[in-house]
Amino acid sequence: MHKPEDRIETKLIHAGEPDPKIGGAVSLPIFQSSTFLYAGQQSYDELKYIRMNNTPNHTALHRKLAAVESAEAALVTASGMGAISTTLLTLLGPGDHLLAQPGLYGGTYEFIAKDLAGLNIGWDVLEDDPTQWPAQVKPTTRLVYCESITNPLIRVADLEAMAAFARDHGLVSVIDNTFATPINFRPAEHGFDLSVHSGTKYLNGHSDIVAGAVIGRADSVAAVNHKLVHLGATLDPHACFLLHRGLKTLALRMRCHNQSALAIAQFLETHPALARVNYPGLPSNPGHRFAAELFDGFGGMVSFEIDGGVDTAERFMGALRIPLVAPSLGGVETLITRPAVTSHAGMDPEERRGMGISDRLIRLSVGIEAVEDVMADIDQALNKI
Repeated sequence: MHKPEDRIETKLIHAGEPDPKIGGAVSLPIFQSSTFLYAGQQSYDELKYIRMNNTPNHTALHRKLAAVESAEAALVTASGMGAISTTLLTLLGPGDHLLAQPGLYGGTYEFIAKDLAGLNIGWDVLEDDPTQWPAQVKPTTRLVYCESITNPLIRVADLEAMAAFARDHGLVSVIDNTFATPINFRPAEHGFDLSVHSGTKYLNGHSDIVAGAVIGRADSVAAVNHKLVHLGATLDPHACFLLHRGLKTLALRMRCHNQSALAIAQFLETHPALARVNYPGLPSNPGHRFAAELFDGFGGMVSFEIDGGVDTAERFMGALRIPLVAPSLGGVETLITRPAVTSHAGMDPEERRGMGISDRLIRLSVGIEAVEDVMADIDQALNKI
């Protein structure tokens, strides 16, 4: 059993675990059963079924995720986009309006700009100046959406101001906390109603499942879960088991990601071949002040541009030995990609450029290899070009 005052490392191991242990098993078994016995006198809410998101594997994960983000409740979903789309479809309806931070993940941007627009749900991009935000609120505005660290420009906004703005105007605040993780930032502690995650990334950390999570106020999580049950974007028990196992090493992994990414960003910032480096741990970064005030670490994501064009960027990536050229992020291995052809490929080039995402932009997900080896590899690849 964990206590509320336990540190996050302890909660990752012990929070949400069944008590007493099932059959004495130290590790939670996989309940690979689609349905469970049901007594007629039970209420409908007590019926257990995989699609209802309430097997023992789901329940343990929900309790653990809520505990590590200091939130009231949590649920897991079949993917990060499942978490995002189900949350927005729960909180918004035809005729409603939302305000979204600029520079969002490409999948989120497309869902808001295209799918929600098709449902007559309007939206506007929040201005950079917080004093302009109140003027953007309409009678139909219901929600404010942001990312703790944006993908792929690695920006950190005044998140506490966003949460306060939403609260002061009666709006629901939703934040994608994938890049920061609960180790570096816990949105509920700073006034956010809900956080969403791609559990595929750091929460699992081993590049072997796709999953999502919604964490926050109990009433909002319950509403999202009700919608999720109908849409069917529920996580499979075996994937629950892998996510549950991955979470237990999250604190250890994030310490390494934080330290290594900072060292690599500092190295890149001084390299003559680099035109631009994006990392909130650098004092030169526009969001450094907010990140330093709010976060317990600056994360494992770095993005940068090399002097030259797309061909130069491609030659650099091709010359690397350790980083793998692959989409996604947050695993134990270092991954590198160009967002223009992966995370933001579905956007028009003009839309990407308007967000500041050039075709030569490179995104690096720093793994847990020896940072000296990764930096030496990056250095040799930069020297080759």
